[in-house]
Amino acid sequence: MTFLRFLSYEKPYIYLYLVGFIITAAVIMTDSGGGSVAWGTFFYAFTLTSLVLLGFLMVRYQQNLRAMRQLSSGDADSLSLEGELTRRYLDELKIQHIREMNRVHDRQNEHYDFIVSWFHEIKTPVAVLRLLQQTEMDANSLREELAKIEHYIDQALYYAKLDSFNQDYDIQNCDLLQIAKEIVKTHSKTFITKKIRIDMQAESTAVQSDPKWLQFIVNQIVTNSLKYTEHGGQITITSVVTPLEKQLLIRDSGIGISPQDLPRIFNRGFTGETGRKYTKSTGMGLYLAQQLSNKLGHYITCSSEVGVSTQFIIHFPKDEDPYLSIRQQ
Repeated sequence: MTFLRFLSYEKPYIYLYLVGFIITAAVIMTDSGGGSVAWGTFFYAFTLTSLVLLGFLMVRYQQNLRAMRQLSSGDADSLSLEGELTRRYLDELKIQHIREMNRVHDRQNEHYDFIVSWFHEIKTPVAVLRLLQQTEMDANSLREELAKIEHYIDQALYYAKLDSFNQDYDIQNCDLLQIAKEIVKTHSKTFITKKIRIDMQAESTAVQSDPKWLQFIVNQIVTNSLKYTEHGGQITITSVVTPLEKQLLIRDSGIGISPQDLPRIFNRGFTGETGRKYTKSTGMGLYLAQQLSNKLGHYITCSSEVGVSTQFIIHFPKDEDPYLSIRQQ
């Protein structure tokens, strides 16, 4: 920083000095009562005060140079209230930037972990298909493995869309009964193969949601129920309307979830004792279901008793948007 540029920022001090000197000179001239003014003394005082001003500006200039050199270390002393406030603001921006970078880094790690686990998961049905290709092709087995691949692909697609959710949803009046029937029909082969009974107690209940995303959420819960329900078990799907909300209940007679795992089943990547013991799992399905539910204004709760049953409840607001009702008439 040049000295001339420095002076452009010190104009208030220079102007203050000039105003003070002019006022002092005016007072001296007025006080002289028309008599002669000692101009020599006057200019001598002007020179002395100018030298003091110059010395002050030089000290300020050196302080500014020293502060500029210390900026990188963060030990620079503020030379004004404005500078102090600016430094605090920059410190806050730096902290926010670090937090944002940490969030981005965590998000990248999440994507990496999911992709790695996804590749491991999808390798299993692909290997089975290769095996079926070398032996007699069983149609049911083929359909089952293809369904697994489609499910894993759907998981990856919906996970990739989480960050851009607000650009890809359409809130409509959805019928819980119709969605439940479509999901059960999709898994009909698994129901038959494992001889799992389906008890459909859901009635025609309208909720406001995105049908595509809601179908994925319900499908993920039913898929989990089928995965952890033994042969000959039962899955019950019920719709309930309470004074405060609407609910879709999915209850299975499966192996259940341990009490220590239950609070964490919606965490990203959490598989728990059940997932590790009975089947390989990415731990992303319920995480995605809960995340998508929250974005749609719903939420999921779960209760379970080990060896007896597990029940998932999707909670929907009871209040309806009158605009949607009018639009769909």
